[in-house]
Amino acid sequence: MSKTISEGLEQVQERIRKACRSAGRDPDEITLVAISKMKPVEDIRDAFEYGQIHFGENRAKELQDKMDQLSDLDQVQWHMVGTLQTNKIKYMVDRVNWIQSIPKKKSLREIEKRASRIDRVINTLIQVNISQESQKSGCDPEGLPSILEYAQDLDHVRIRGLMGMAEFVKPEEQDKIRPEFRLLRELREKYANYSKGSVELEHLSMGMTNDLEVAIDEGATMVRVGRAIFGERDYD
Repeated sequence: MSKTISEGLEQVQERIRKACRSAGRDPDEITLVAISKMKPVEDIRDAFEYGQIHFGENRAKELQDKMDQLSDLDQVQWHMVGTLQTNKIKYMVDRVNWIQSIPKKKSLREIEKRASRIDRVINTLIQVNISQESQKSGCDPEGLPSILEYAQDLDHVRIRGLMGMAEFVKPEEQDKIRPEFRLLRELREKYANYSKGSVELEHLSMGMTNDLEVAIDEGATMVRVGRAIFGERDYD
C-alpha cells in the first residue's frame, strides 16, 4: 500500500476530528469523499484498503472507466461531483451511487428516465452556486424551491441534500468564504419543509482540501478532498 496515501487519509481524518471538536460536533457525522480525478486506479485501491469507501470523480468518462476497472470493489460508493452534462448521464446510472452536481430539473428528469429502465435509485444533491461565480455550475438560490418541489414525486431519484463550491481563496483568507458555506446551511434550513416524498435534505456537501475546517464549522456533512489525500495532480 502506498504510504503517502495512507498518511494523507489519516491526516485528513485528523483534520476532520479536530474541526469537529472545535465545532462541538461528532466526527461520525462527516462523510469523507476522496476525489480521485486524474489519479490511477491503483491509488483508489490503496485508499480502499485503508478503509476509504466514498470516491468522487469530476468527469463522466473517467468515472465510467474507473467504475468498470474497479467493479470488484462492490463496497465503493461512487460520486459524480463535476459539472453534469445531461447527455452523459446514461453512461453512469448503472453504477454511480451519488450525483452531487444537479443544477436543474432537466438533469433530474434524465436520471429518472434512465434509472427507471434498470430499476435503480440514485442519490443526488442539488448544487447551488453559492459563490455566484459565472464559471461555476449550480442553480441560483432563488431557483432551489422549484427543483425541490419537482423532485418530490420522482421514483428513482432521491434528493439527499445540497452541494456547494466556495470561491477559491488563500489559506489565510478562509473566513472570507464562511458566508458562502453559511448560505448553503441556511438554504437547507429555509427549505426544510420540502423534505417529503423523494426529498430529504439531510446532507450539506461543502469544503475541500483548503477549507474543510470552515465548512465543518458551518455544518458540512460531506467534505470532498483530493489533493490532501492523493497529492498534487500533474495537470487539470
